[in-house]
Amino acid sequence: MSSVNISLKKAVVSDAEAIFDMQIEAFLPLLAKYRDFATNPANETIERVIRRITNPNGGFYKIMADRKLAGAICVYWKEDGLRFWISPMFLHPQYQGQGIAQRSIACIFDMFPQAASWELATIAEEERNCYLYEKMGFRRTGVQKALNERATLVYYVRGG
Repeated sequence: MSSVNISLKKAVVSDAEAIFDMQIEAFLPLLAKYRDFATNPANETIERVIRRITNPNGGFYKIMADRKLAGAICVYWKEDGLRFWISPMFLHPQYQGQGIAQRSIACIFDMFPQAASWELATIAEEERNCYLYEKMGFRRTGVQKALNERATLVYYVRGG
């Protein structure tokens, strides 16, 4: 684990451009690898980021590492207010592999103790991501969706 100080701060609309730029940088390698143009966050618009920031049923949280923007995690809750969904979550490449994602997920869990369950989806072929989520207590639901001939989305749940 890194000794970097991690904190989460709720994003506001004025953060949209910085989050958007970092989201593109974080997801571009995956877009190039899997060519999943319809679903990859590197292919989204800044308006989509703003909608996530202003969503009344959730929030986009900046992942701060030693008070510098390192990434972001978007959380929103389903109608019942007990089932939470994480999407997207990303770190700038320079912050990956340092335990920051793990600590950020733990922070999100602490921020929403009322959550009965957590859900997310990731690309099955990205073994490091699958390993991270499984280490954090998520289990595969068995639901999967082929994005194209290169990539399959797998769904995870924790709790519930």
